Amino acid sequence: MVTWKVKCSSCCLVAYRSDHNETRKLNCSERIMWKYSPDSDPALHIYPVNLGDEGNYTCEITNSEGNFHFFSSLTVIVPPIVTLTYDKSRGAVCQASAGKPAADIFWIPASNHSTEEEVHHPNGTVTRVSYIGWLNSTRPTAVTCLVTHPATNQTLSIDLTNASSSLPYLLIGGAASVAAVSGVTLFLIFRCR
Repeated sequence: MVTWKVKCSSCCLVAYRSDHNETRKLNCSERIMWKYSPDSDPALHIYPVNLGDEGNYTCEITNSEGNFHFFSSLTVIVPPIVTLTYDKSRGAVCQASAGKPAADIFWIPASNHSTEEEVHHPNGTVTRVSYIGWLNSTRPTAVTCLVTHPATNQTLSIDLTNASSSLPYLLIGGAASVAAVSGVTLFLIFRCR
């Protein structure tokens, strides 16, 4: 017998009993299922993964040799949405929205006149905003915002020679591929081993 228990506050239960060739599912979303046939591979499949799937997963295998427990913990990582704009009153504005965990923001060239704000959302994501300003005589012609996050790294650059509040941002770098469970992951598979 193989049983998966998911977050016991509401206790989603997925079970397979080989001697009766019987599967059961109790209190589980339709997104949680067996990867293949549980008699050949008792892997749990979650599609698509979302923030509510975060938590502890237990696999219990019972056979003639005894009871065996395997534990897995799932942390969902959500890449932020990154923008870079210019605001006349605050300077360059780099925003990493709704990431989990919060992204880190760095400026090139660096400045002693940068400030950050953070907003924590009820779903566990965080928006971080960084502002960078200069004295009129020391403002560079361009500025680059580097956003680092476990699921992505992004570099955005803005030309400040004719800076106005409607200046668009220019993407110089793109997202770097990082092995992580994220909000854009299509599925997740847990194996009992």
